[in-house]
Formats: sequence, structure tokens, C-alpha cells
Amino acid sequence: MASKNIEKVVELIDGMPMLEIADLVKTLEEKYGVSSAMPMMAAAPVAAAAVAPAAEEKAQYKVTLQEGGADKVKSIKALRQVVPTLNLTDAKKAVEGAPTVIAEAAPKEDAEKMKKVLEEAGAKVQLA
Repeated sequence: MASKNIEKVVELIDGMPMLEIADLVKTLEEKYGVSSAMPMMAAAPVAAAAVAPAAEEKAQYKVTLQEGGADKVKSIKALRQVVPTLNLTDAKKAVEGAPTVIAEAAPKEDAEKMKKVLEEAGAKVQLA
């Protein structure tokens, strides 16, 4: 059971844009000398388990903006369209600082919609 302080932090994080959460993770990693990456020993069983159900289709996708494209203004507008919680400054940082994760666990339909809108604006997007 999580403490009340942890619950407060989780509530605060729920209201943050994805870019701010990524910055928070980086700051915590640097300040406390920790890593959010899974240790290699723990990753091996997960990788082996992932190979077996290869026929299953993924339910959630990680959407990554790989490049902003030639017309960054169009890409920024498209990014704000697909991630309405982003303000103009965060959207600009995301496009200029690509590659940037814009959604960690988006449902398939949402991920494909994001990819379509961003690619129509000239950006390059990867679904994983």
C-alpha cells in the first residue's frame, strides 16, 4: 500500500504533460544516481517471454516522434492536435528535440491516428 505522500506525487504526475514527466525522470536519475532502465538480468526472462506470443497483436503502442520534418511549424501544430495537453513551448521543444516519446502506452487506434496526423504534417513517427 502506497503512502499518502506517494499518492500525492502520483496525482501530481497524472496532470503533467508527457514531456514534463520525461524531464522529471531524467532529473531524478541524475540527482539520485539511479536508472529507470530494467536491469539486464530481469530483462532476459521478459525478452524470452516476448518471443513466444509473437503472433499476438499489441494492444498498446509507444509513439515516438523521430523527426520534426522540413516544416517544423506544421509539425508543432500537428503535435498539439494529437496531444492537446501540450502547450506551444512543450510542443516546440518536442519537435526540435526529436526523437521524443509523445505517448507511452497509446491504444492501437490512437497511436495510428497520431502517426497519420504527424506524418501528414511532414514528421517522421515510429510506433513500438
